[in-house]
Amino acid sequence: MTQTTLTTFDQAGFDAFIESRDEPDWLLAMRRDAWQHGSAMQWPERRHEEWIRTDIRAFQIGKYSVPTGPDQGESTVADHEQVHQLLQDVELAGRIETVDSKVVGENLDESAAERGIVFGSLSRLCKTHPDLVRKHLFTAFDPDEDKFAALHAAFWSGGQILYVPRGVVLDRPVHIGSILSEGGTDTTHTLIILEDGAEATVLHESNGASQDASGLHLGAVELIQKPGSHLRYVNLQEWGHKTYNFAQQKASVDRDATLQWTLAAMGSTLSKVNQTVDLVGPGANSQVNGVMFTEARQHIAYHTLQHHKAPGCRSDFLYKAAQQDKSRTVWRGMIKVDKDAQKTDGYQRNDNLVLSNTSRADSIPGLEIEADDVRCTHGSTTAKVDEEQIFYARCRGFTRKEATRMIVSGFFQQIFDRISIESVREALAAAIARQVREYE
Repeated sequence: MTQTTLTTFDQAGFDAFIESRDEPDWLLAMRRDAWQHGSAMQWPERRHEEWIRTDIRAFQIGKYSVPTGPDQGESTVADHEQVHQLLQDVELAGRIETVDSKVVGENLDESAAERGIVFGSLSRLCKTHPDLVRKHLFTAFDPDEDKFAALHAAFWSGGQILYVPRGVVLDRPVHIGSILSEGGTDTTHTLIILEDGAEATVLHESNGASQDASGLHLGAVELIQKPGSHLRYVNLQEWGHKTYNFAQQKASVDRDATLQWTLAAMGSTLSKVNQTVDLVGPGANSQVNGVMFTEARQHIAYHTLQHHKAPGCRSDFLYKAAQQDKSRTVWRGMIKVDKDAQKTDGYQRNDNLVLSNTSRADSIPGLEIEADDVRCTHGSTTAKVDEEQIFYARCRGFTRKEATRMIVSGFFQQIFDRISIESVREALAAAIARQVREYE
């Protein structure tokens, strides 16, 4: 079917999108408000500090179609197990699969549902659990962050929600899988809510149907943790290498709650992701482990914010990135400490391993501190592969490629050691090893 202007991200496309929805009035009103705000916004300007290192002039949103029609559909991918990497020997409590913003399968163990856990399609649950969704949707995510965020708020489709009631421990992980077919559009929204004392582990994978698949992802993640809750959230991004990826990811961590957030970004032609952790209650604790690996002409940019809003909180961000060919990574981190957030312990670090003479790593750590009783440190390093290490390994019978792969794996080992789920450690290590080529 030939794409028409009725399905693109303009007024006609929005009208067609709204017409295709079967949603409560409160949600349609949120969409219309987001579209009105987004329409009035300009596209990001290159000279703006937020975008000065990420050039989107080649991006043309008119090439991509709005996800109209029902949010339920049939899978166009024959075997999701072969696409997803985190499921090796993992016993799950539930799964949800999405292809091009359409939910193609979802399930939750009966024992989990009996304890009040809710897990499934966000679009569906907006109708079946409207009070739950309305109370939390867009409470962490800001639709006015920029034009991409506003477009997501107007056009999100499918999506997923996990809700764990007070004191309930979800002892097995749930899995979220999102796949983009060739030329597809994904606008899924992830909403995770853990009530007081709840615990859960979420494995979230975003993949292209093939390594070279093109497409558009306009996404958002909201992690909402109430006092004393514990969340392990793993996000592996391997979109096709011709896919544009724009996302807002934000966590709100309340009193004495703990968050371990592990992410790996290895796909897309261009990614611009804003990741924020708000520590809103005394004693909140967050650890973020980030892996970026780029090749060819990929450009992956992560802007992170550790926002300490309450006293006695701890944040620990460690990002490691490796670049080969003519690719580029950008990491711009900020620890922000509000005036009342005394006794803050904040740490951020970004290490880069440059694997070619034509790749590039930009690292910009920062501190913004208004309190006077804090401990905040940051740092970054950038280095090439040590030729002495290559020589040492080759003298012991390894090829140059094998030696390089070992060095790269060793570089990321600090991240792997912080991951408490064995299948995730193995999946990330295998994904990186697949992409390492001989260093020149």
